[in-house]
Amino acid sequence: MRTTSICADCRREVLWTITEAGKRLAVDPEPSPEGNAAVYRDGTGTRRSRRPSAEMPLMGWERLHVPHIANCPGRGRPPAVPARPGVLPPGVADLSAYRLKGRGRE
Repeated sequence: MRTTSICADCRREVLWTITEAGKRLAVDPEPSPEGNAAVYRDGTGTRRSRRPSAEMPLMGWERLHVPHIANCPGRGRPPAVPARPGVLPPGVADLSAYRLKGRGRE
């Protein structure tokens, strides 16, 4: 698995980790003392992340990172939608009135 990629919303580099629950979490690539995700590499080289707690504090081999969603400048903006032409060509039907609204798509 590739561990770094580019955020689709803000075009910044993110570091991908696997949480204790087996989910993928994007974090900022640079460690930060304000972070709340402890990132480390396991024996296979996979980057893992967990939330430090009083029972399991930050270990010496872990670094704190900020989850990328917490400070992504592109988050919350609607995705760029290409402009529709004013007049459709002959033989092309406009299906926008028949598309399902909701279900996470607007």
